Amino acid sequence: MEALKQGSDALFILLGGIMVLAMHAGFAFLELGTVRKKNQVNALVKILVDFSVSAVVYFAVGYGVAYGTHFFVGAEELAAKNGYELVRFFFLLTFAAAIPAIISGGIAERARFYPQLIATAVIVGFVYPFVEGIAWNRHFGVQDWIRSLTGAEFHDFAGSVVVHALGGWLALPAVLLLGARSNRYRKDGAMSAHPPSSIPFLALGAWILVVGWFGFNVMSAQTLDKISGLVAVNSLMAMAGGTLAALAFGKNDPGFVHNGPLAGLVAVCAGSDVMHPLGALVVGSVAGAVFVVMFTLTQNKWKIDDVLGVWPLHGLCGTWGGLAAGIFGSKALGGLGGVSIGAQLIGTAMGVAWAVTMGFLVYGALKITLGLRLTQEEEFDGADRSIHRIGATPEHEVNW
Repeated sequence: MEALKQGSDALFILLGGIMVLAMHAGFAFLELGTVRKKNQVNALVKILVDFSVSAVVYFAVGYGVAYGTHFFVGAEELAAKNGYELVRFFFLLTFAAAIPAIISGGIAERARFYPQLIATAVIVGFVYPFVEGIAWNRHFGVQDWIRSLTGAEFHDFAGSVVVHALGGWLALPAVLLLGARSNRYRKDGAMSAHPPSSIPFLALGAWILVVGWFGFNVMSAQTLDKISGLVAVNSLMAMAGGTLAALAFGKNDPGFVHNGPLAGLVAVCAGSDVMHPLGALVVGSVAGAVFVVMFTLTQNKWKIDDVLGVWPLHGLCGTWGGLAAGIFGSKALGGLGGVSIGAQLIGTAMGVAWAVTMGFLVYGALKITLGLRLTQEEEFDGADRSIHRIGATPEHEVNW
């Protein structure tokens, strides 16, 4: 029976890893559909190469930073218990690699390729695992300290703060340091429209992310005996709430409609194991509204050129999700309890502060040393031509 359990757990978390791996295709197509046509190839290449860099760095360094172990032993030892520790690494890698995939959408169309890969290595090797180890492996006694203050530990079941808020708040300094795309905001106050290049590809990316998210959330149980249908239904309700709120607040705009479910799913990650489904519906609805309102403000009023809106979508909705777990996870609002709004506030604030600080340090250092941005000519030609020497439809671009 023990052997059967070990095999079942290994298969369970492996399937979760595969589902979240598929989400990276969603990141790629969401970015491809949002950026202009001359940057579509770059979107696809960035996500794949970022994931590959993440895999190597997380295997060699990041997983050890978070969990205090390593894989530099014999294969016989690694294969113990059906290789569960290895497939757990695979599953958690897909979370770690989501951070550079999130950032990629914010800095699209004008960022240099190799400096971003260096940033990926630093973020996945240290910046993210440092927070992961505190939240999910009780490093440095931080969880005990939070419990002593509030009566509960910081709760983030599937990464509203640890993954999404961290990624979104890391992206904000990168976006600010890069500056807006050329001619996006003119000196006379006018804005140049940069509409999505392909709504079908944008929608495809959103759908792939939505489907994979049920692996992201449900399989965060990490063993078969801890699986919860509550997590699945809460994810579903938050997705629906985010979609409907984005539809209403976004006035039928398809870009908002297809990002709405992602906003809801970002927000429900933290408390998906403790909320009532009606609470998850509210959390997702608020997130959908937050995304539309804040994306509009950042782009149109504050003139922050966050191309895919990753700071509102992941940063702000992830922050809301961290706080919402303490509100809607309470027994008073139909949740399972065991959470504290005070603990959620402290843990979320610490995650946001770390992300913003490290975002400015990492991208600021790269800007000073290597440079972050394509030249004006390279940006005008597009990242596809400037970096990869081919466009998305080369048969129509033989003049290149």
